[in-house]
Amino acid sequence: MSFTLGTQQFSSRLLLGSAGYPNLASLEQSLDAAGCQIVTVAIRRLNVDEIGGQDFIAAIKKNNRVILPNTAGCYTAKDAVLMAQLACEAFESNWVKLEVIADSYQLLPEPQELLAAAKNLIKQGIQVLPYCLDDPLLCRQLEDLGCLAVMPLGSPIGSGQGIRNPKAIEQIVAQAKVPVIIDAGIGSASDVAFAMELGCDAVLLNTAVAKAQNPPLMAQALKEAIDCGRNAFKAGRIPIKDMATPSTTPKGLFFK
Repeated sequence: MSFTLGTQQFSSRLLLGSAGYPNLASLEQSLDAAGCQIVTVAIRRLNVDEIGGQDFIAAIKKNNRVILPNTAGCYTAKDAVLMAQLACEAFESNWVKLEVIADSYQLLPEPQELLAAAKNLIKQGIQVLPYCLDDPLLCRQLEDLGCLAVMPLGSPIGSGQGIRNPKAIEQIVAQAKVPVIIDAGIGSASDVAFAMELGCDAVLLNTAVAKAQNPPLMAQALKEAIDCGRNAFKAGRIPIKDMATPSTTPKGLFFK
C-alpha cells in the first residue's frame, strides 16, 4: 500500500499529528499502532518541556519516522514563511506542512495568503504540503506553483464531520498530478475508508486519535481502514443507480 511523496516512498498512507494526546505514552503507542511513517509537529504551538522534552522528539523519530513540521497558528503569509523557515531549521527538514488560517474560530485556510506563502517557500527550495480548502481551482493553483502535494480539508479541523464535499474531492483527485492527502475533519475509520475510496493517496489526521477514548486502538482501526478503502478503490465499485437491478437474469425461470 505504498505511495510516493516527492522522491521518497512510504509504506503507510496514514499520517498522524502529535498534539493533544493525554500523555507521551499514549502518543507513542498510537504512532506504533498506526504504523505511520510521517508525523506532523506544530512548532508554533509546541512546548517540548510540557510534553516530555527530548523524549517527545525521540518517540516521534522511533522506527525511522519522519517529522513534518507545520505552521499551525499562522494568519499571514509573512508569519507562515518565517515559521516554516524556523521549523525547517529546527528539525533539519526541507519539508513543511503549510497552514495559513483566516481566523481562530473556523480555522479555515486563507487562500490568497496560502498561495503567497507557498510561492515564497518554494522559491527557497522548501517542499510545501499545503493545508487548503476543498476547492479544485485552488488545488490546481497550488500544484502549478510546485507544491509537493495538495491537502484539502474533509471538513473543519477537529470537527469529526468527515468528508462533507466528496464530489469536490473526486474532482481534485481526477485532475491532480501530485498526491492528494485529506487533511482535517476525520472522525473515525469510516471517514478514512471513504477518503481512500474516493482515490485520495493518503490521510492526515490528529484529533480523531488523540481525543479518542482509546487512542492506540483508534489508531489501529484507522490503519486497517486505510487498507480497506484503498483496496475498494483499486477494485472499482459498482455504479450507483436510481433503481434496483436484479443480480440474476430471468433466463431459465420456470414461471414468468
